[in-house]
Amino acid sequence: MKNKKFAEINTGYTTQEAIDEAKRCLNCKNPLCIQGCPIEHNIPGFVNQLSMGNIGAAMQIINEKSNLPAICGRVCPHEKQCEGHCILNKKNNPVKVGRLERFIADFDSDMNLIKDRLKPKTRGKVAIVGSGPAGLTVAGDLAREGFNVVVFEGQKEPGGVLMYGIPEYRLPKDIVRREIKKIEALGVTFISDYLVGEKGTVDDMLDREFDAVFIGSGTSVPKTVDIPGINLFRVLQSSYFLRMVNLYNNGDISREAVPLAENEDIVVIGAGNVAMDASRTALRMGAKTVTIIYRGTEEQIPALRTEYTEAVEEGVQFMWQSRTVECIGEKNVLRAVRIETPDGEIVKPVNRVLIAIGSKPANRIVSTSLGIEVNENGYVITKQHPYGMTTRKGVFAGGDVVHTPQTVVLAMREAKQVAKGIAQYVDAVKLLSQ
Repeated sequence: MKNKKFAEINTGYTTQEAIDEAKRCLNCKNPLCIQGCPIEHNIPGFVNQLSMGNIGAAMQIINEKSNLPAICGRVCPHEKQCEGHCILNKKNNPVKVGRLERFIADFDSDMNLIKDRLKPKTRGKVAIVGSGPAGLTVAGDLAREGFNVVVFEGQKEPGGVLMYGIPEYRLPKDIVRREIKKIEALGVTFISDYLVGEKGTVDDMLDREFDAVFIGSGTSVPKTVDIPGINLFRVLQSSYFLRMVNLYNNGDISREAVPLAENEDIVVIGAGNVAMDASRTALRMGAKTVTIIYRGTEEQIPALRTEYTEAVEEGVQFMWQSRTVECIGEKNVLRAVRIETPDGEIVKPVNRVLIAIGSKPANRIVSTSLGIEVNENGYVITKQHPYGMTTRKGVFAGGDVVHTPQTVVLAMREAKQVAKGIAQYVDAVKLLSQ
C-alpha cells in the first residue's frame, strides 16, 4: 500500500482557477516567457486559448513542442525559466505557467480530448536506448514524423529518472505512466527489461534492422567523495535510496528492503535538488532528523529555491560552510561523521549517510559498441552536423549522457534537436541508396 505521506504536495487548479489565472497574462508584444523556456513553448498562445476556455486548442499548441507536458508542468524549474522571465515577476506575481500547462495536460488526459493523426510508419526505423526525458522526446518527435520507433529500457517499466529518480510527492508515477501511454499511442513500441550492452548491443541493432540508434541512457553512475570511511555499511548513494523508495511505493519491494529504518538520524552530503529530494523522502520514511551538510552558504545552494524552502518547512536542518571529512565506524558499520565547521571540528553521531553530489554516465553501452568516443569525463562526444551524431555513423546521443546532468526540460530541448538530426540522416542515407 502506498505511503500517504508521499501524496502529491502541489494540487492542481480547478477549471475556474486555471481560466482566471490564464486571464492574468498580459499577451506581451515581446513575450519574455518564451525566451525563458528552453524549448521555446508558445506560452502566450496556449495561455490565451485557455483564458477563452479552448482547452483542446491549448493542448494542440503544447503538443507542437512537448511530449511530456504533465511532467514538465510539475517538475520544471519554472521560477528560473518561463515564470522567472514573466514581466509580472517584477511584482513577484508571475503567471503560473507551470500549473497552467499541468492543468491543460491533465484535463486533456481526463477528457481524452486530442487524438493525433498518425502518419504511416514508413520513413525509417529507429532504436532508442533509454526512456528518460531525452529518449521519450526523441521517440515522440520521430513517431509523429512517420518513423517506426522502438524504445529499449533496462528497468521493469519505462520512464527512467522520471519513474525511479523523482519522488512520488513531486511526480506521481501514474502521471509518468499516462504520458508514456500517450507516446505509445503515437505508434512507439516499448521493450522493458532489456539492458543494452548485456542482452544486445548498438552494433546488433544497426546490423539487424535499424536505420539509426539514439542513446539517451542518462547518468546512472553516482559520484562519491574521497574521505575515510566512505565504504562503511549505511553510507549510500541518494540515487539508490530514492530508487528503492520509489520501488517500495510502487509495491515492488517490502518496507524492510528500503535502506532506512524509522527514527534514524540522517546526514546528507550535497545541496542540489537530489539532496533535497533525498532529505524530504527520508523524513517521509520516518527519519528522526535529517541534516544537510554543505560547503557553501544558503545563497550558494544549487537546489531550486522552492525545493529548499519546502525542505526547511518540512524540518530538514542545514549546516552551512561545513564539510564532512570522515565517516566513523565500528565493526564496519557507520556510527558518526566528523565535520569541519566554521566553529571548528565536531563529531556528529548518525545512523546513515546519503551522498548527493552528482552522477556520471555508465560505460556499458559505449564499451560494447564500436567507434563511439567519449571525453575524459565519460560523456559521449557528438557532432553539430547532423546534430547529435556520435563518432559512430548512424548512432546519436543526447540528454545527460552528452552533457552534465541537467533538468527534464533541458534534456528535452537537446533531444528535439537530435530528433531532427536523426530524421535528416535517415532521409539522406535512403536518398543516396536509391
